[in-house]
Amino acid sequence: MSMKIYNTLSKAKEEFVPLEPGKVKMYVCGPTVYNYIHIGNARPMIVFDTVRRYMEHKGYEVNYVSNFTDVDDKIIKKANEEGVESEVISKRFIEECKKDMEALNVRPATTHPQATQEIGGMIEMIDTLIRKGHAYAVEDGTVYFRTRSFPGYGKLSHKNLDELQGGNRSLLVSGEDQKEDALDFVLWKPKKEGEPYWRSPWCNGRPGWHIECSVMSKRYLGEEIDIHAGGEDLIFPHHENEIAQSEAANGKPFARYWMHNAFLNIDNKKMSKSAGNFFTVREILEKYDPQIVRFFMLSAHYRSPLNFSAELMEAAKNGYDRIVTSVENLNYLLGKASCAQMTEEEKKLAEDAAGFADRFDEAMDDDFNTADAISVIFELVKFANTNASGDSSREFLQALKDEILLLSDICGLTVERKQEMLDADIEALIAERQAARKAKNFARADQIRNELLEKGIILEDTREGVKWKRA
Repeated sequence: MSMKIYNTLSKAKEEFVPLEPGKVKMYVCGPTVYNYIHIGNARPMIVFDTVRRYMEHKGYEVNYVSNFTDVDDKIIKKANEEGVESEVISKRFIEECKKDMEALNVRPATTHPQATQEIGGMIEMIDTLIRKGHAYAVEDGTVYFRTRSFPGYGKLSHKNLDELQGGNRSLLVSGEDQKEDALDFVLWKPKKEGEPYWRSPWCNGRPGWHIECSVMSKRYLGEEIDIHAGGEDLIFPHHENEIAQSEAANGKPFARYWMHNAFLNIDNKKMSKSAGNFFTVREILEKYDPQIVRFFMLSAHYRSPLNFSAELMEAAKNGYDRIVTSVENLNYLLGKASCAQMTEEEKKLAEDAAGFADRFDEAMDDDFNTADAISVIFELVKFANTNASGDSSREFLQALKDEILLLSDICGLTVERKQEMLDADIEALIAERQAARKAKNFARADQIRNELLEKGIILEDTREGVKWKRA
């Protein structure tokens, strides 16, 4: 079965055909770093990390780029409040964001570009747009994109220019008097007192938000990319403007597939500070295991709205624990198993178990339906619980366990808990090792050292005796 992706551009599921066979160029809009990331930010991070993991599982080489917006009004405001440079704020919260991503088992991107490090490319693209007649500078040095100069404007959000112009004013980017047209949007703006700025041919200032992603995507992935992704709130105007800038400047289609995740609500209400239901990932992780948060995020299809509540988190915890408990049971049985090789009957059962991977792939190939994929993992767990027993062979038990771990890992779920050894247990094994060495039973002594090493305990033989530390 071929992989299908729902493309916001065509409003239809399309077969995924990469620009270059075996390779995927993927850009995901990252956060603006002025505070800890909120639970809404976590959804696209987890969803598109899972898309990347699945594509790599299918054998694709994925160049995954996700930016940090590190110059912005909110960052400047926070810096002014604290009396520090805006760079201090952005650096701090990039590091904090990376900690939260690691906790949620979101793998680092191939590249995490920062807007402030790509200003030269932005000035270059804006200059190209002016030369091609798609942009213009006004007296104070502000540069605007001439929206009506790009015939395809509105193709992603499925809005037409007349609707935007005459209908809903809230859809318009703020219309200063100096614009040629109310629909035109900012590419470069003059600095204000106390703001960071860069020199440009038009004025000392800084880039508009939209140009940043167009330039970072081009630099790290090329003029044409396979997938551009982000939250559905970015469709208009951010992604619409990215398309206009990139295609007008480069003369090529920008992205083949546009993927957008739906909103996350809190107790059936939109998250907002004024409503008092605004939570950072850091606050959520004080209450819930990060793996349960990840499991919860993947328990619904990414294009479906997701509601965060205590009840649903409890359900996610129960679901995740079912998988973990099954793996723990298999580990217990593996420790007790006396027979090494599979019986003929077990070989047939193992073939049946392998079929779950095909069904998992079917779910993921259908626009990354993680909800259905997790249902397949549950069925596999039920199969393992039913067919694994104290009489099972090690080979059969290991095959079941490997299958559960593989499918869970594609989802970024760690379902095998590593038991940390107690200090007393470590000391007891060290004493046993010393006794084995004294008795010249070096094979047992080496075995104990290796056992401890597997559990992350490093031994060091010194004149004062054996010292140990956790890796």
